[in-house]
Amino acid sequence: MKAPCFTQGQLEELAKVLGDEVTGSKLTLLLEQEHLHDEIALSTKWKRIYNAFANYQNEKCCANQIMRFVKLVLEPARYIDKSSHYHEVLDNVSAILSFVGFEIKEDGKIYHCKQARTLSDAEKRANNLKKQLEQRLSHSQIFKYCLPELLANNYFHSVFETNKGLFQRIRDLSGITTDGIALIEQVFSNNPILIINNYISQSEKDEHKGFCNILKGLCGMFRNPEAHEPKVTWEITEQDALEILGMISYCHRRLDNAHKIRIV
Repeated sequence: MKAPCFTQGQLEELAKVLGDEVTGSKLTLLLEQEHLHDEIALSTKWKRIYNAFANYQNEKCCANQIMRFVKLVLEPARYIDKSSHYHEVLDNVSAILSFVGFEIKEDGKIYHCKQARTLSDAEKRANNLKKQLEQRLSHSQIFKYCLPELLANNYFHSVFETNKGLFQRIRDLSGITTDGIALIEQVFSNNPILIINNYISQSEKDEHKGFCNILKGLCGMFRNPEAHEPKVTWEITEQDALEILGMISYCHRRLDNAHKIRIV
């Protein structure tokens, strides 16, 4: 199957991104490996890559060899201990590939995707979950507990790890070592250890009880199923993840002002 050709502008941008990822000597080997013509006399790496890509497309009227070159440069093994940078590069390359209906994922393989028709469509591919949460000013604790999962756009484990982080923070603040519903009831019961307001008026007590119920809901709905169901049967979409993580971010903000009123 022939991969569709890129436009001149798309080839330039792709060449610039890939040029930053290889040394000059490595570039020579990779171009040779994929039988792409290398104009070594050109002054910059990205121009050598662009020239090789353009020559290939003009001759073959497809982008198959270009796609193979992309996979070579972005082979996951080349990015051990550079996970954050790797996923950023994947996002940028996928944004370009999306114009011809492809994307590259963290396994280093290229897959079909919905073709981007506009710049906004392509930008959405580069705008990963972490960036969206940053734009929403999500609480710093969200990133503390699930940064690797966020960088990989792993919605399932982002929710799982962030929920674990929320309950760990409650343990740290309260000194209670239990977990789940039992932890919430001990810490936020009618004889609470932590309070999120003055806990004097009835409306304050009702708010405190409501917060306790939110925590129980998060534990019951978004944590326990994760622990007992296989990933393939408990799907979490990007929208689901953003809304769940937003709820957890709210809980962390309320914990920022929590007071410990008794010692256990």
